[in-house]
Amino acid sequence: MSSGGRAAQLKHTGLRPGWTTGACATAATTAAYTALLTGDFPDPVTITLPKGQTPAFALAVESTGPGSATAGVVKDAGDDPDVTHGALVRSTVRLLPAGSGVVFKAGEGVGTVTLPGLPLDVGEPAINPVPRQMMREHVARVAAAHGGTGDVEITLSVDNGAEIARSTWNPRIGILGGLSILGTTGVVVPYSCSAWIDSIRRGVDVARAGGLTHVAGCTGSTSERTVTGLYDLPEIALLDMGDFAGAVLKYVRRHPVDRLTVCGGFAKLSKLAAGHLDLHSARSQVDKGFLADLARTGGATEALAAQIAEANTGLAALRLCEAAGVPLGDLVAVRARDEALAVLRGAPVAVDVVCIDRAGVVVGRSAVAGPAAS
Repeated sequence: MSSGGRAAQLKHTGLRPGWTTGACATAATTAAYTALLTGDFPDPVTITLPKGQTPAFALAVESTGPGSATAGVVKDAGDDPDVTHGALVRSTVRLLPAGSGVVFKAGEGVGTVTLPGLPLDVGEPAINPVPRQMMREHVARVAAAHGGTGDVEITLSVDNGAEIARSTWNPRIGILGGLSILGTTGVVVPYSCSAWIDSIRRGVDVARAGGLTHVAGCTGSTSERTVTGLYDLPEIALLDMGDFAGAVLKYVRRHPVDRLTVCGGFAKLSKLAAGHLDLHSARSQVDKGFLADLARTGGATEALAAQIAEANTGLAALRLCEAAGVPLGDLVAVRARDEALAVLRGAPVAVDVVCIDRAGVVVGRSAVAGPAAS
């Protein structure tokens, strides 16, 4: 029988994957720090991604200065229509005194966080947690191999990044001055509506053929890890639905399984709760007014509801409610479950929803409900 799950879906699309800005920044940082310690730039430079892949990156830029080295990598987004495809990601590494650790700075074309609600503090360079961890790990490896201390300042920049960022949501969410350095796996999953929806259908078919009665539609790799930990599901039970919640629900309606768990980020699933079946940021937005109304049903005061309505992001709204003891995560999960059941139109499928934050921590959960629930 054919294998299923996320890996099989990716292969089935027939599209070429690419590398995230975080992977490119890690490769450039690794090359620059190696040059600082040895005098030579490794080219190509090989890094290890969170899931164990070891891609090699050719250097487009290499230069040295007093106590510093700079390397640059051109981002290849594969077959994904990513606005940062072809962007030159540079890393300048400077040695710091022993005990300084790894310090990150935003260079030209990399944004700075100016509003709360993101996984970074206000004033921090827009370099997300996983890319930061990847760079720290590779700095430590280079230091161990070549006698360094691992105490460095890393300044990341992206040529024309400020201009490219105008085509993203960064300015609207308070990331100003350039792009974010992103990625949780290091791999850019190529985006094609028809190919991805076809792969979802194939995933359901494989799970059913394997006799599985419980499958999970996940928005990404973090939600996959979470739902696997909760339910110990085999790989072929995992459907990488991405933004296509509607595609999963409509196909399962015609090809039922006993139980469907939907797991994803709080913000994405708040869109499903509001009735959106396509969760992509270009086609649906987090409705903070909707979240404010939902929070009122959970006991939020009018003052809190007003704060939620003006929140910068869905995560910021969630944190406001958590601080006030209002279970907004659970309320979103329940509403999303009910929207899913409405799309299923009485098909013999029980549904539950799990909302997570960026770290994979469960922040909201519904009970199982539907015709197949017992």
